[in-house]
Amino acid sequence: MPREQNHSHAKSEKMIKMMPFFHSSPLGPWKTSKGYTTEDESTGKPSTSLESEPDSVSLEPAGEETCSKDPMKVTSDRRHSAPQHSPAPLREANGTCAGTPEQRESPQKKGVKGKLKEFFNISGGIKRTDPKEKDTKKKEDKPLTAEQIVELIDDDRLFDAAQHLIVLERGLHTDCSGKSEEELTRDRDEVESAYERLKQKVFSIIRDSITIAKERPELLQRAVKALIEQENEDEKYRSEKPFDKTLSSRPRKWKELWMDTVKKSTDERMKAIKGTTENLSTTALNFLHMGKTMKKDLTIVVQHIKQLYPPQFNVCSAYAECYHNYFVSQVEMIAEFELEDKDVYLILSWVQNLYPNDIIKNPILKNDLEGAKLGSLLPAKQIRQLEAKYLCNEMATVKSWLAKTLELEIRKWTEEKEPEKPEKYFHNELDFHVLQTIHGGQKRAEEITPDLGKQASVILLVELSTFLKSYKKALEDFKEKNRQHRYFKETIIANVNNCASFRTHAEKTVSTPDDTKASILTTLNEIENSAYNVLLQDLFLELKPLFKKFTQNKWACTEGIMEEILETTSSSLLQFHTLRDPFYKDVMEKIHVHLVREYIVRLMKKRVTLKTPELQQNLAKCITNDASLLQTFCTKNGSAATWLDSALPKLAEIIRLQDSSATKIEVAMLAKTYPDISKKHLAAILYIKGNLTNSEVKSIQSYLDQSAALTTSRTPLFSAIKVS
Repeated sequence: MPREQNHSHAKSEKMIKMMPFFHSSPLGPWKTSKGYTTEDESTGKPSTSLESEPDSVSLEPAGEETCSKDPMKVTSDRRHSAPQHSPAPLREANGTCAGTPEQRESPQKKGVKGKLKEFFNISGGIKRTDPKEKDTKKKEDKPLTAEQIVELIDDDRLFDAAQHLIVLERGLHTDCSGKSEEELTRDRDEVESAYERLKQKVFSIIRDSITIAKERPELLQRAVKALIEQENEDEKYRSEKPFDKTLSSRPRKWKELWMDTVKKSTDERMKAIKGTTENLSTTALNFLHMGKTMKKDLTIVVQHIKQLYPPQFNVCSAYAECYHNYFVSQVEMIAEFELEDKDVYLILSWVQNLYPNDIIKNPILKNDLEGAKLGSLLPAKQIRQLEAKYLCNEMATVKSWLAKTLELEIRKWTEEKEPEKPEKYFHNELDFHVLQTIHGGQKRAEEITPDLGKQASVILLVELSTFLKSYKKALEDFKEKNRQHRYFKETIIANVNNCASFRTHAEKTVSTPDDTKASILTTLNEIENSAYNVLLQDLFLELKPLFKKFTQNKWACTEGIMEEILETTSSSLLQFHTLRDPFYKDVMEKIHVHLVREYIVRLMKKRVTLKTPELQQNLAKCITNDASLLQTFCTKNGSAATWLDSALPKLAEIIRLQDSSATKIEVAMLAKTYPDISKKHLAAILYIKGNLTNSEVKSIQSYLDQSAALTTSRTPLFSAIKVS
């Protein structure tokens, strides 16, 4: 045969022997399982592995022995083969064995396979970022032994170990080397022992994922890749029809083991409560630890662990559900016992506020937890029961605190000490302490849920109403028993000033029922008016003899009497400047009403009757001048009782007028402005007009019936005046 023909024949024979490589062998160690994701060195971003995938992962065998599709044509050349190192041929889909390609290439001549490997390294193939995951298949002609794979495991090269074990496992179950059953059993035991070692190492790392995710991400990545490789191999096994029943170790169900490991890991972390110097109850400390742990750990899962797994693992949801389920179990267990008041509040705070808002809706976690099955920590019915119990507890607590606050304040009233006067107003801190208690209770409820805050607001306002009634009674007792107290009036003024805060709180509480709010405002009005009467009593007693001068002189010499009255009043106003503005104005209005009313009382005493128009006009002029002085004084000193301005001038006009028709019109105007005026009141005024007949008086009085029906009195003026 010519030399060229011999060379051509040898070349053809060599190519025929390499065909099994193209049919069954992977393209070197760069070939990974389908769907696996790794990182690109240059960008740090995930890049998908090659999609072309043989029936199983393979290494380059050392020998040239092949099992062709025709069993009769098995190549007899078994050079360089040894039983302990003989490759495990892989079984083809039709049940025959795939042969081995040529032995390793020389450094000088890479061959087709070497060029293909070089191509994938250069042309955008997967670049390894983990130095531990070296190419153990490179330059190897034979599968690694179980002992060698164990060395890889011990060296933390877990992904490589997983790949080699799969090759070894498949080779054992498709072995056609003629080994005895005893040898095969021994080999399988070695493989299973290596698998057990790999499993322990992988799941030990996964159990510590939260701890090592930031410090040793490459180690965790190798464990995850090994896990995924085994899961992919399980999928291949399940896809075979019929199943290879001789492969009893499959499926290995590492994903189920992973889920169980995640659960155990999260449970351990949620249980691991560390000592603290914080002044917290055991329940509070337990909840605080679980909440912090769950939030912190899930943040690590989202930021450092999620990207190591393929999407189908739903890593964030898996971890979140494990933490959630443990949290639920602890809350349910605690809720079953007889809870103290603070524990009821604590549970509701976590169930209704802290857990859903600070953890589940945390900006970092929210999007990744949307697909997780995370419900409430407690059933809705149980939450409603706890809320009812909480409100009952809160009401009892507030009631107790308010009672203690009032008791302490009453003790201060009896002390011979002047009340505090920040700025210029007398003040005690009763309103501050009471409203602080009310606000505290409402705020605590609102922090659980806004709806519970509204419910608490209504209940707490009822408690405020009850408290104010007790407060009113305590003030009445103080007024009766402590008239000689050195700072009696100052103490009364300080308590009146408190009413402003209570009134503001009641009026601003929108959800308050009308009857509760009305009860509070009524009680405050009673407290204020009672205090005003006490504060003004001495002044009114001092003014009484001055007003008597009008009738004692029979309205003949009234000059200077009104000036004396107003001067006396002015000297008493100084003490009232320690009242806050709204109360000072109220006091000034009461003084204004008293001055006008006392003046009218003097006119209705029937001590004088004037029979001539001149005398009547002189009296009318005197009344008008006094009314002007009185109105100017009261307005200047802060009275807003403008409704009193026309009372005395209208009475003066009725006395001045001589025409019966004009008088009737003026009477009608008076009755329209002050509908509480009666016929007796009018008769007493008309008594001054001594030139009227009885029939004229009755005719004028008849206009009251028509006018009084038109309007109702806002503030009584005449009805408080008794006419003899």
